[in-house]
This record gives sequence, structure tokens and C-alpha cells, in this order.
Amino acid sequence: MSQEEIPQVTATDAAIHLTDLLQQKHGPLMFHQSGGCCDGSAPMCYPRGEFITGDSDVLLGFIAGQPFYISRAQFEYWKHTQLIIDVVPGRGGMFSLEGPEGLRFLARSRVFSDNEILLLTQAGKI
Repeated sequence: MSQEEIPQVTATDAAIHLTDLLQQKHGPLMFHQSGGCCDGSAPMCYPRGEFITGDSDVLLGFIAGQPFYISRAQFEYWKHTQLIIDVVPGRGGMFSLEGPEGLRFLARSRVFSDNEILLLTQAGKI
């Protein structure tokens, strides 16, 4: 297994379906893993360009072709885990696009295996 085969963020079929729906309604999207405050630690979905990222953010990967970022500080806590973005019924964050759909994105996680951590470390990903 190579580092390219180890996604740091993945999504369930339900999350991909919702992302596709939101993209049809709003155009290109982007995600940012919230670090707390008003909306807890939920993955937030925005029209691309409406949330400004910078040096304090890490691009983890893509969900349904849409970029997924996390703050560098939060990444340091979670870098040994794979984020799995899912969807559950309910109201999401007040700024996230999925709110009116009656669904919300949810981050689940799993700890990388020792071999995956080695490969990601060698690739400079963690």
C-alpha cells in the first residue's frame, strides 16, 4: 500500500450524495472541519471561496471532488486518524449549507494502523 492509497478524509455514500445535491444547488463547494465554538466540531460546508483558508489550514483531501480543510492546530490532534464524513438527520451548523436539507454532516474517525502512519509520515503528510 502506498501513501497515495491512504486518504486522510473519506465520506460515506450518504455524504457524497448530499455533497452532490448541494453542489447542484450552490455550485463548487469546500469543507472545513470546525474546531469548536458556535457549531461544535462539525464539518462545515460552504460555497467555495466564501470561507477563506490560509497558512493555518491543512488540505486533507477531497469529498466528491470538493476540497476538505482542517485547521493546523486541530490537525495536530487528529493527524493519526482518518476522518470519515457521514450524514445524520438534524440541523447542522447555522453557517453550513446542508442545514435547510434537514441533515447535517458528522465527522467520524478511525485511528490509522502503524503501517499507515509510517507511510503517511514518510510522505510528509503527518
